[in-house]
Amino acid sequence: MSENLIERFARDYASGCVLFREGDPGDFMYVIQAGTVEIRRRVGDSERVLAILPPGEFFGEMALINARPRSATAVVRDDARLLVIESRTFEAMLRGRVEIAVRMIKTLAGRLERANQQVELLLLPNANHRVVQCLRQMSEQQLEATGGGQEHAVHLPIQVDELAQRVALTTPEVAEILNRLHAAQLVTTASDYGIEGHGLVIPEVGRLLDFLEFLELRDRFPGA
Repeated sequence: MSENLIERFARDYASGCVLFREGDPGDFMYVIQAGTVEIRRRVGDSERVLAILPPGEFFGEMALINARPRSATAVVRDDARLLVIESRTFEAMLRGRVEIAVRMIKTLAGRLERANQQVELLLLPNANHRVVQCLRQMSEQQLEATGGGQEHAVHLPIQVDELAQRVALTTPEVAEILNRLHAAQLVTTASDYGIEGHGLVIPEVGRLLDFLEFLELRDRFPGA
């Protein structure tokens, strides 16, 4: 996309700005040029964060594709610069640029896979399993993106309350589990690991996988 077109579609949004709400009609899709955006959805009486999208990601396209109301709420997390693309422009881009259509298909396929993982995660009855499995999934996504191996450390820029939302547990429950994982040297904080900013660090993903296997065996053979 040329610089002129980027300037034509670009809009700046402040942190906290609600781009659209669940149930709204869908007239535009968005591409993140800078900043981050939270995708939220109401579950029962509370609103949960489904994803935090970084620069380069797009969202809001499904309402244009299927002409149905928004399935989630989008809120600007950090001051953002977004490309705002309406339906006709979106269709013209797909028809005229094969590489855009292919990239979108790959991204949607990845999102479907992550959604299936999230459903499987929330079906796990054990809180320890949920937290460890979620950390495993996030770590493996990071390793896949960076090309690292399971013996490498992984930094997950996520807060405890955000992790709690992902696994549908309370923040104190997740904090207690993380404390136990920290004592076992399976998880540490970014600051303790010498990384600026917030988040968790998995020093060695392979050890986390071993611990997950141990949890599964313990539940399968409780009397062993």
